[in-house]
Amino acid sequence: MAFSDHATLTYTILGLFSVSALAFLLSQPTDFAKWVQKKKYQYEVTFALYMLTPTERFIFNSVLFLFVAMTSIAAALYLPDHISEIARRGFYYWAGEAGPGAAAATKGLAETVSTSTEALGETAVSGIQGA
Repeated sequence: MAFSDHATLTYTILGLFSVSALAFLLSQPTDFAKWVQKKKYQYEVTFALYMLTPTERFIFNSVLFLFVAMTSIAAALYLPDHISEIARRGFYYWAGEAGPGAAAATKGLAETVSTSTEALGETAVSGIQGA
């Protein structure tokens, strides 16, 4: 199958037009790109990064990134438990008991403590008698 010169020319012109249209559209900043540029400019002006050398800017941004990353990770790991503990204490102050099932949990804890102290006492007594 041989391509005619007319078809090849048509596809070439269509391809060049498509590539040039794509390049033009990509070179024009969108609303999102303008927003990001504006936020970057505000960040640099607020923290006076525009007057730092590239190395100093890199160090500052690295330290800031590490601080924000560690704070975010710590909040994601520990904040849910902390909030549930605060809610539990608030419920205790409001209702006067630790919540549903608190009596059973307290009874189980009391039994465990008494069993442990009895075992510890027997060990201490046998240690004294053996000495």
